[in-house]
Amino acid sequence: MRFGYFDDNNKEYVIERPDTPQSWSNYLGSTRYGALITNNAGGYGFYKSGARGRFLRLRFNAVPMDQPGRYFYLRDADSGDFWSASWQPVGKPLDQYRSVCRHGTAYTVIESEYAGIRSETTYFVPLHQAFEYWKLKVTNTGKAPRRLSAFSYCEFSNQWDTFQDQVNLQYSLFIVQGKMEDGLLRIIISPNDQPGHAAPAGEPAPHQAWMTLIGAPVTGYDTSRDAFIGTYGGYHAPEVVKTGLCTSSNAYGDNSCGTLQSDITLAPGETKELMIMLGIGDGQTTGKATIAEFGSIARADQELQRLKDNWHSQLGSLIVDTPDREFNSTVNVWGLYNCLITFAWSRAASLVYNGERDGLGFRDSVQDIIGICAAIPDAARERLELMLTGQLANGGAIPVIRPFEHRPGHEQEPPASEYRSDDCLWFFNAIPVFVGETGDFDFYSKVLPFADKGEATVFGHMRRALEFNLERMGKHGIPCGLSADWNDCLRLGYFGESLFVAFQLRLGLSVYADIARQLGQDKEAQWADKQRTVLDASIQQHCWDGNWFIWAIAEDGTVYGTKDYSEGQVYLNTQVWSVISGAATGEQMERTLQTVRDKLATPYGLMLSSPPFEKTSSSIMSAVVYNFGIKENAGIFNHTQGWGVMAECLRGNGDLAYEYYRAAMPAAYNERAEVRQIEPYVQGQTTYSTFSPRAGNARTSWLTGAAAWAYFSAVQYILGLQPEVDGLRINPCIPSTWKGYTATRRFRGKNLSIAVKNPSSVCRGVKSVTLNGKAIDGNLIPAASLLPDNTVEVILG
Repeated sequence: MRFGYFDDNNKEYVIERPDTPQSWSNYLGSTRYGALITNNAGGYGFYKSGARGRFLRLRFNAVPMDQPGRYFYLRDADSGDFWSASWQPVGKPLDQYRSVCRHGTAYTVIESEYAGIRSETTYFVPLHQAFEYWKLKVTNTGKAPRRLSAFSYCEFSNQWDTFQDQVNLQYSLFIVQGKMEDGLLRIIISPNDQPGHAAPAGEPAPHQAWMTLIGAPVTGYDTSRDAFIGTYGGYHAPEVVKTGLCTSSNAYGDNSCGTLQSDITLAPGETKELMIMLGIGDGQTTGKATIAEFGSIARADQELQRLKDNWHSQLGSLIVDTPDREFNSTVNVWGLYNCLITFAWSRAASLVYNGERDGLGFRDSVQDIIGICAAIPDAARERLELMLTGQLANGGAIPVIRPFEHRPGHEQEPPASEYRSDDCLWFFNAIPVFVGETGDFDFYSKVLPFADKGEATVFGHMRRALEFNLERMGKHGIPCGLSADWNDCLRLGYFGESLFVAFQLRLGLSVYADIARQLGQDKEAQWADKQRTVLDASIQQHCWDGNWFIWAIAEDGTVYGTKDYSEGQVYLNTQVWSVISGAATGEQMERTLQTVRDKLATPYGLMLSSPPFEKTSSSIMSAVVYNFGIKENAGIFNHTQGWGVMAECLRGNGDLAYEYYRAAMPAAYNERAEVRQIEPYVQGQTTYSTFSPRAGNARTSWLTGAAAWAYFSAVQYILGLQPEVDGLRINPCIPSTWKGYTATRRFRGKNLSIAVKNPSSVCRGVKSVTLNGKAIDGNLIPAASLLPDNTVEVILG
């Protein structure tokens, strides 16, 4: 069943039916002032932190899953009938109510039509600002005059710390005040303690919010939630909306809200616009100054265009045209936009993440960088430097970096029991991608502090990352898993050995050796080569099971992931990373990828492992607590899907790589959205596998490592557009049925128009390359040869 479509020209996803299988969401704003909004105007708002800066409330794990939100209620003064400008929360019958939602790049437009009234509401946060616009346009499509009342509604948190707001009620129910003052609705938390909430210079005062109405007179207000909703009311039928008149309530404890009423008269065919401005800070200072500068509908229109131009420029780093329209929508708009949002918010705030991850998870955030380097290289550099300063002098990492309070050189080393074995090994994926994109080879020589003490060049940080694992090897010569490798459910014992980390380490040693040679540091390269040779011997001696690689070796010597162990016999990560790292021999690559095909592939993606865990102790594999076919218990963990695609591309099998990609590609489910259920335009963390009775259902959308790896595998492996220090390598591995594709790529300030042609119907193999009409040797487009605008033709064969 289809609920919407991709409008790539406007870079929007258009939802034509509001009764989506789950709430389909979008992000507004920035990491300073952020917000979520759904196709039914649900969601919340937060300042810097989804956990400690949440100023608009959401009730998590409720039905619907997105209430409350940013609502406009409309009421007919003559009939008493009322509805919401979004289908929910009132929920009029869909045979009478029409709704269309257009999710765009950091803005959302919700159109509705009911009882002869058409409305259009546009929500967005202007660039670099700490306030938001809700712009409402109302049109009378009938033949008689209409008298309407419009009511805004949002629900403010009583305390910006979400635990205090939603759990510690004996405290937070008694600290809020709300009032109307000089045309501004003001919400203040703990007004007697405002000096204790002093803001840094240039920042809005915390624990205060303001709201105003532009373009129409205010005829009433409420700041008490209970007065607006009613003691036994609900969002679907607030008492004030039913009666048609606000009560001028001033919140004093309990719960606050933001309601401004305006009465509107519309002649037949007439349209009127009004607008809510909602922001944080002291209304008397920040609020009034903001309104003075931004408080007109004309200015809001200008700001919306600026916002679109900014985001569309970022998405313009790569535009492709392939035979697959859904693949095009993924690469050109939503795949990259998903990467950018995930890069910004890590795993901090969504309709599922409820503040339990406050900050940037180290390994997640390093991986997120690979998806955005071409779009926002300066931000990628800033994030890389931040994460490098989250590395400790011993080579390990602080598990979570909080940018708003991070102090390099002064952080405390975590207990040894908290070290994860994979954290800093992700540098060997992210840093070369950044250097290849920018051509800034000097980045390796930049000196940055460690989190706790000392400093080193970036290259030195990479050395310490390798040494951290080399100094923590198990008895079989495989790196210890420590508190966890990538799989947080794996409990091998601190000195148990992770083959996945061994493959990461091998890749790291290879990358390090290559960089060392480019830096002219041959001794460093020889050191890395020697360490890799020793590691290779251990892998071959202890980790090959005949047709696939094992999973891990526990501290007590138990080997997991073998044909002799009935549960979790085959583990996806070690199979595909044996290929990505180059550890697998040619024969092993063929056998292990065939095992993936035979034992892990499903119509919805590659399972993380198989069969499910049922009897294994949760002290060893905590995934056993999950139902079969979900998450780490033989579910489809979407973070890993790009790795499967990469492995098949390295093998040269573009047909199977593409098949795997489409199996997990959200857009491929647009015509059967009821199967996947979550948004068909962004990634989800997990998909239920065929071991589940609900195979294909997906959960935990938007903020997931799947975003970066899906985009990266599509662009750099299927399309084969691979930036390197010396230029752009073009090495596609496409389906043999594709006759080619075209791409426009922005690379180091130059524009490349690329045409890849496949006359021989092959998957891989570059036969010839021309740059601006001249043949070049090999498939590397030299950066030094690029003009401002370039034409590239690639023939496969």
